[in-house]
Amino acid sequence: MNLFWYTQLTRLILPLFFLRLWWRGRQQPGYRLHWLERLGHYPRPRTESRPLIWLHAVSVGETRAALPLLRSLAEQYPDHAFLLTHTTPTGRETARAEVSPGIQRVYLPYDLPGAVRRFLETFTPTLGFLLETELWPRLIHECHHRHIPLVLANARLSERSARRYALFPTLTRTLLNQLSLIAAQSRADAQRFEALGAPPVELMGNLKFDAPPPCAHDAAFQQIRQMIGENRPVWIAASTREGEEELLLKHLGSLLTPPCLLVLAPRHPQRFDAVAALLEEHHIPYQRRSAQRPLSAETTVLLGDSMGEMYTWYRLAQYALIGGTLLPLGGQNLLEALSVGCPVLLGPHTFNFAEASSAAVACGAARQFFTLDELPRLVREFLENPTLCRSMGEQGRSFVERHRGATATLLGLVRKLVH
Repeated sequence: MNLFWYTQLTRLILPLFFLRLWWRGRQQPGYRLHWLERLGHYPRPRTESRPLIWLHAVSVGETRAALPLLRSLAEQYPDHAFLLTHTTPTGRETARAEVSPGIQRVYLPYDLPGAVRRFLETFTPTLGFLLETELWPRLIHECHHRHIPLVLANARLSERSARRYALFPTLTRTLLNQLSLIAAQSRADAQRFEALGAPPVELMGNLKFDAPPPCAHDAAFQQIRQMIGENRPVWIAASTREGEEELLLKHLGSLLTPPCLLVLAPRHPQRFDAVAALLEEHHIPYQRRSAQRPLSAETTVLLGDSMGEMYTWYRLAQYALIGGTLLPLGGQNLLEALSVGCPVLLGPHTFNFAEASSAAVACGAARQFFTLDELPRLVREFLENPTLCRSMGEQGRSFVERHRGATATLLGLVRKLVH
């Protein structure tokens, strides 16, 4: 496949993109807003003359990882303007709560020639950052054609993704060579990019080690602590994905007894109601976080149907089971939990955070299981041994501290690209 056929295919399936937005908007209305931005039409043209640095952060995790980079860039280049682009409404909302009002936030357009050109003509960036694995051929081509340096930062590439890109060797090699810099999280990621034809890849570490807690973290902690009560043992199944809640209830139902409290926090807000229905189907006494009332003594599950409070849940919890690892989905970010001293349990599927997961297990901050039959024993062990949890939590804090610094490394690598 070359760029021409990629573009024709994207045009062909464009109606499906908007159908998906409308469908997801049934439960998350933010998906039905700002549709024109998806086509490169923005409400107001940029009029100021300051050079603009642009960062693209898809959703919540990438946005939180981008925050220390954005703040460091703003400190180092005070004469520049900044733009954040997103793909999901949750990412956009995270940025609204965390960044300066002077930083504009919009959706990145779909990867079509006209939409991308309108985006670049509206904002005229002098430098762009794509985070992790956001490889958009048309966008990269247009930036290269306009001599706009584009950096793939915090870059990661799983073996599964590498195999998919290898199916289109010419297109992949071309777009990787049109990037001004690829700065990878680990040597294994760098080697996979280079095997696909990328020029020599720099190492920077992982920006997510540098991510700060949310601004409202302390206030939320006090509110939820009061709602739960002081003496209940709390653990969390964090950022669970579709199908995982069913597995947890099947294997851990006998452990869901007072006074222990499970905080069940689905990854996607549009699934909150479905998970509530599942708890009702299993006749499990639960309450919603959104109800904002004190928990009854009989409640065994608190449904975390809120956004932006994951750090608070981790700080409250004795330990965390990280979602996305029970099924072959690659896992969610475990570093947020470790940074506040919350040890983690990991299922067998951690390819999205392979380096961090294996290192956390090796240093004693995490444990991993490979069959669901092991899960009840591990859950019981953690619940019955708070001393073990505290010890692992301290290992987690130390682990995160040792690996901070990716932001500073990246700033050094891109200094020559800033105009």
